[in-house]
Amino acid sequence: MKDEIVAGLKEAMLAEKAGIEFYKTAAERTVDERGREVFTVLADEEAKHLEYLKRQFGHLLTGTEFEPLKVETQILDKPGPIFSSALVSQLNNAHWEMTALAVGMALEQAAIRRYQELAGKTEDRIAQEFFLSLVRWEESHARALEKEYERLKESYWEQAQFAPF
Repeated sequence: MKDEIVAGLKEAMLAEKAGIEFYKTAAERTVDERGREVFTVLADEEAKHLEYLKRQFGHLLTGTEFEPLKVETQILDKPGPIFSSALVSQLNNAHWEMTALAVGMALEQAAIRRYQELAGKTEDRIAQEFFLSLVRWEESHARALEKEYERLKESYWEQAQFAPF
C-alpha cells in the first residue's frame, strides 16, 4: 500500500506542476484583467498543493505522520464571474479563454479523481483527511471554472458563428 501512495504522490506532484504551468500560461495569454487575476490565483494555489504534496511525500518516506491540510482558497470563493463583461462582449475572439476554461476543468476533475483514489488507498486517518481536503480544494476550482464555462458557452457559440447556417 505504501508503494501505491508513493507512486500516487509522485503522479500528483507532476500533475500539480503541469497545472501551475498551464494556469501561468493562461494568465499570460488572456487579454482580460479579471481572468488574468483568477488564473494567477489558480497557479498560486496549485503551487501550494505541490508544496503540501512534497512535504507529505517526505513524511511518507521518513515514516512520520502526514500534516493536516489548511485549505486557503482566495478569489474563487468570491461570487462572480471569472471574466469581465468586456471580454463577454467580445466572446467571438475569446478562443483562448474558452479553451483555458475547458482545459482547466479537465485538470481539476483529474486531480479530484486522483486525490479520491489516494484517500481510498490509505488507512491512515490523517492521510485520508489530507487527500479529501485536496479533493474539496480542487472541487472549488472545478466549480468556478464550470460555472464560468456554462455562463459563456451559448454566447460564445453564437458569437463565434459555429452554427452551420
